[in-house]
Amino acid sequence: MCPMAKSTLDKIKASPAQPRGDRAALRDHRRPFPLPGRAAPPPSDDHWNRILAILEIAFQPIINIHSGACYGYEALLRNTEEAGFASIADFFDSCYALGILPEIEMELREKALAKFVTLPHHHAVKLFINLDNRALAGDDELPQRTRAMLARYGVAESAVAFEISERHSLGQPQDAITAIRHYKRHGFRLAIDDFGTGFSGLQLLYFSEPDVLKIDRFFISDIADDAKKKVFLAHIVNIAHLLGVVVVAEGIETEREFFACKEIGCDLIQGWLAQRATLDPARLLPQYDAIAVLARRERRSAVSDQRIIADQVARLTPVLLNAPMEQVFERFRADKSATFFPVIDGAGQPVGIVREKELKDYTYSPFGKELIANKSFGRTLRDFVIRCPMADLNSRAEHILEAYATVEGSDGIMIVDGTTYVGFLSAHSLLRVINEKNLAAARDQNPLSRLPGNTVIVDWVSGALDRVEREYSLVYFDFDNFKPFNDKYGFRLGDRAILLFSDLLSRTMARDGGFAGHIGGDDFFAGFGGVDFAEVMAACRDLIETFRHDVETFYDEETRRLGHIDGRDRLGNPASFPLMTISAVVVRLPCCRDLHSIDEVSRLIASLKKDAKHSPDHICAATLVKSSPEQSQPRDGATDSVC
Repeated sequence: MCPMAKSTLDKIKASPAQPRGDRAALRDHRRPFPLPGRAAPPPSDDHWNRILAILEIAFQPIINIHSGACYGYEALLRNTEEAGFASIADFFDSCYALGILPEIEMELREKALAKFVTLPHHHAVKLFINLDNRALAGDDELPQRTRAMLARYGVAESAVAFEISERHSLGQPQDAITAIRHYKRHGFRLAIDDFGTGFSGLQLLYFSEPDVLKIDRFFISDIADDAKKKVFLAHIVNIAHLLGVVVVAEGIETEREFFACKEIGCDLIQGWLAQRATLDPARLLPQYDAIAVLARRERRSAVSDQRIIADQVARLTPVLLNAPMEQVFERFRADKSATFFPVIDGAGQPVGIVREKELKDYTYSPFGKELIANKSFGRTLRDFVIRCPMADLNSRAEHILEAYATVEGSDGIMIVDGTTYVGFLSAHSLLRVINEKNLAAARDQNPLSRLPGNTVIVDWVSGALDRVEREYSLVYFDFDNFKPFNDKYGFRLGDRAILLFSDLLSRTMARDGGFAGHIGGDDFFAGFGGVDFAEVMAACRDLIETFRHDVETFYDEETRRLGHIDGRDRLGNPASFPLMTISAVVVRLPCCRDLHSIDEVSRLIASLKKDAKHSPDHICAATLVKSSPEQSQPRDGATDSVC
């Protein structure tokens, strides 16, 4: 994999080929060309010097999915065809075949750094540089030489993240891991690129202990409509967060992909939706307001425990990664109750924690503190940092609890807002968060069915109406002939009928990933997000039929045989009532619709209730398209009624 290229075309693996010009000179070239400051190159090296002069570096931003703030820029190689190569892959294959790949890597890093430091905000962002896997074993001095280069440009090692792609074999796993850790020991960040499509998979994630995980475009493309991709991505994100790894969704091109990745829990995005790669540094921004607007449009308090979590987060003052060890010892000495401190880098992003117990061997040794403070000893704070699970401030409390419970012996959870350190959530504080949420849920749920009540339902519907880039279906359920049943058999059995349906509805929503609510009495609500409308209609029919069949067992044998209840209507006149059933009004909110209000939806449902009750299969459906509701025929021949 080339170290700089990331567009879809760049990633196409080309067969090895020589440059179109001067192939004989290229075949004869076997010496690395000199770096700046060394002796002048022999004439045969002019060919490569001309090539390097033609090559350009483009940058593409990597952006915080919650705030739109720029996290960093990925350096991408350009102009390889102008330099005489068939592709970017061809260029690096040629360098590798000639044995000059390490020197080419260094020259391209210099080009990237020179452009990076021209950005006014470069101190607040990171530079992502792709590392050709074949260079890992080529030169053990590359990390040291890169550090020297960074020093000349005044860039910290923690500001550079080297991307290792899964698309090329890493050779012997142990050798590759040793080389990768060599880069990490020098203070560089590590990112796994193209995750999910390559040779090493989870083994690379396990052994390399990366800081960033970049999900391949394959899993992002059309994820809003692909339930299987959502499941895969959700599990990958959960695993990454348990390991304290930040997740980037690569190749985001549409708003629907953006919202799907945000809902799943990705931290950062990269792709054409935000900005294409550019050669012009003036076009690179520290803040991408269009992404911030999207994030605000989607964020709702109903699906976030942010307030509860923020109240419980301990604002522990972190230690900077480059702090001298004397300062770390002083922090522990000054705060006798502290057993650890969070560690962040220069950009305020969490690295892990430093624990007192790892320092005890030095603390209680007569010369331990002096030894570790000695620069020639070679131990720095980086050597004592322990990885820690982290979660975003906008995460659900249950997700944070899962992260804490999965990591054995965890001191707690580092809380970030986007990727910036906010504070620390201890086990005790996490229990208080869960308790607070349970109390809040109890206040908002129906006391009989324990399903969410009107407040939560209204918030859920409001969120669905706001997210016009995603398809939703809203379903209102109403019992038919419930009052005659209640009058004949009493409220106790009536409550049992309500509980029967609430259980059926809960199981259906759990299976289909939907939302179930209890409006009150015999009125229920269901919400489907991103589910095909035909599947929604099928689920509603199945619910209606299952309830009709199961509730018959609540009647006595004689009433079941007759198929009706004899009673009196609202005016007191004798009347016959069929056995209890349930009706449904389905309102479809298609993708890319106009904005609609809750009042519009409520009026539409009220106007369709009677049609649903008189429909042969007790279902009536409508679709909201434009500013005024346009009613439509129910699909699949459900009924002849016009809804």
